[in-house]
Amino acid sequence: MLQNKVVQEYRFKQIGYIRTNAEKIPRHWSVSDVEGEIVIEPEYKLGLRDIKAGDRIVVLFVFHKSSVFGPEKLIQKPPHLNETKGVFSTCSPNRPNPIGLSVLEVLNVDDNVIKVKGVDMYDGTPILDIKPYVEYKNDK
Repeated sequence: MLQNKVVQEYRFKQIGYIRTNAEKIPRHWSVSDVEGEIVIEPEYKLGLRDIKAGDRIVVLFVFHKSSVFGPEKLIQKPPHLNETKGVFSTCSPNRPNPIGLSVLEVLNVDDNVIKVKGVDMYDGTPILDIKPYVEYKNDK
């Protein structure tokens, strides 16, 4: 057990951004058919080498349009539910650390641009990281 709790701050640098022409952004990737592009900064382009059409990728991003989080947002009412929930039981963009996660389908990779489907992010959303999607397998 931690006796002396040390709170650390971390700084992240975006590796790219979302580009989409969609006027209406779905509330979650699981209900999205919106297409867009992840534009990766040129210095990270080589890291895209093994991503290909048909893959699913996990995209970590910043909820850059969210308001400042405060204790009054620890309990929220999701727009699609008739009850309140603790923030950590929701996908709300109003969070202590405004980090989002989406699982997107790769349609194409061309140079430093990944064309994707399932976008639930606004045009210009900063991308923090991309990881491979690994299917969950129940150990039963």
